[in-house]
This record gives sequence, C-alpha cells and structure tokens, in this order.
Amino acid sequence: MSNKKLKSGYTTGTHATAVLVAALNEFVNGKEKNSIEVTLPDDKTATIKVKRVGKLHFETIKGDNDDIDVTKGAKISLQLQSTPPKALKPQKPSTVTVGSSIIFLYAGDGVGVVTKKGLKIAPNHPAINPTPLSMMQKNSMDLLKEKNLQLYAIVSVENGEEIAKQTANAKVGVIGGISILGTKGIVKPVSATAYLESIKAELGVAAEENPDLIVFTLGNTAYDYANKHFHESSIIEVGNFVYDALALLKPYSFQKLIFITASAKMTKVAQAFKNTHNRYGSIDFEQVKSLLHSHQNIRLDEDFSTLKGVLETLDTKQKELFLKLIADMAKKQLQLWAKELHLQINTIKTVIV
Repeated sequence: MSNKKLKSGYTTGTHATAVLVAALNEFVNGKEKNSIEVTLPDDKTATIKVKRVGKLHFETIKGDNDDIDVTKGAKISLQLQSTPPKALKPQKPSTVTVGSSIIFLYAGDGVGVVTKKGLKIAPNHPAINPTPLSMMQKNSMDLLKEKNLQLYAIVSVENGEEIAKQTANAKVGVIGGISILGTKGIVKPVSATAYLESIKAELGVAAEENPDLIVFTLGNTAYDYANKHFHESSIIEVGNFVYDALALLKPYSFQKLIFITASAKMTKVAQAFKNTHNRYGSIDFEQVKSLLHSHQNIRLDEDFSTLKGVLETLDTKQKELFLKLIADMAKKQLQLWAKELHLQINTIKTVIV
C-alpha cells in the first residue's frame, strides 16, 4: 500500500473569492496583489495566487489535488466595474452585501446560469452556491465595511462550457458553464463528497419534476437503458454509492424507486454491499454456488473470479432464473435499507441489464 500523502486543494468558490478580493483591493486601495489570503468557512485561511490581467481584472488557476475533480487547472477570472455589464447571457445577478455596499455578481463566459427549481440557487441566477457567496461577503468585509459602494462583478471560467459537459449541470438545468461550488472551501482528496453533492443536487431537481418516482442507475449501460424508458430528470447515476444515495432520499417523498444495474453489481447489492466498488470487497462466489444449488439443484465445483464466468456455465433458462433470484434478493436488501433509513418509498423494483 502506498504511503503517499494525498494532496488537498481549494474549491472553485475559494478561487472566485480570491479574485474578487484582489479586484476590490485594487479598487479601494489602488494596489495590485499577486496572492490573496482567503478566510474559509471554518476560519482557517488559504493563500491563493492571483494574476492581474487588466484594470480591476484578476485571474487564478484552480490547483491540482488528488480528488476526482474536472475543474482542476481551470482558469477562474473576475472583472470588477462600477457600471452594470452589457451583452451578457440573460440572468438575474446574485448579490453580496457588506454594510452599506453591494456587489452584483454575474455569470460570465464559462459560468452557468440556473434554469430549474430544486437547486440551492433560484432560477435565472448565476450558478454560484450560497457558501461561496458567504465567503465573498466575509472576505470583503475589511475592504468595504466603511464604504457605500455599488459595484458589478463578472465571474468567468475559461473553457467552462466544455468542462461542464463532464458534469451533471445541463441535466439539472445549469446552462452555459460550470458552477462555483464548495461548502468548506477545501477539496478533500479522493473523497465521495463531490459525487454525493452532485447526486444531492440532481435529487432536488428530480423531486421538483416528478416527486413520486426516482430511478437509480449504476453503470453506463444501466443509464442508457433508463434513458429509453424514463424521463431524464428522474434518473440519477449513483456510481457505487448505493446506500449513501438512498440516505440522500430522506428529505423527499418519492413513492417508487427503480434500481437498474448489471448482474455483477446487482449481485453485490443482493449480498448487502452498501458500496459496490471493488475496494469494499468482491462477490462471494461460494454463496452464488450455494444459491444455484439450493434453488436450481445446479452444482458447480470449479472456482470463479467473475460472475460472467458463472453465467457462461448456465443455459438460457438457468441463467434467467438465477438473475431473477438475484434481482429479488437485491430488492429485499434495498427494502431493508429503506426501512432502516425511514424512507417513504413503498415500491422498489430492480432491473438487471
């Protein structure tokens, strides 16, 4: 096992705060800085390098980290001005109020605008989450607390529209680029946090679109199948986070859950794996062989390392019966977890693709 220390990073919200503070510092003090100390939500600080690219215009590069993060290396910039911007995509600005001063924040190129209900941000506003807005307010305090100003800021991300294609933004109604995110200011390495936050955001939109049905998929084939049979807004790709995704259903009143995945992952759920990633263990093939023996009187003496290998030993009818058994077992396990989590779901269906 590697002893390499995993690298943390800072969120898009932390970087956006840094370029805002840099621009405000130039506006108020007439000084240019090449690094900004940002106070994070837990009152720790982060030093973010910034670069002046024009009058009241600063940019920063989102640093590398050891998390699965599509915004690593993104160039985030902010242009500050004293007059309202023109020729931007349609939107209502977000606001940062500090004492008697107010900053109107706009989504520039590469930053999305929210178009659907169910997210933390109201429709038609820039996709800048509440925590980054709070950080901007907190970090602007010393510069603006004695002022009475009305300023306008445009936040942009280079190639943000392309980066956003690797996220669920379009699906949840964030159009035109990425979101400015973060709850703690720090990106924790190799954590599930970002993925689960994405699931949480999708659930909020799904509940607005159809509060009765939710479809969980695991794997590309499952997602493609679901798209042919259900409305896209109801479909959530949960990765390997089966139990964690179920737990995120608590605030909602979905009545029906449909869970779709391939046979191997469904077998893991049937065997009570809360997370189906290989790091959490492999299929118990002795149990698989026992099930075949007890339910179909099929005795397999060889050792197996994949479910595909097991299925290849069965004829068509035997395979159909076995997969139905696995789907039923997985359904019962999901029902147990739903009861344990006190979910309101009363119907669960499992589908193997």
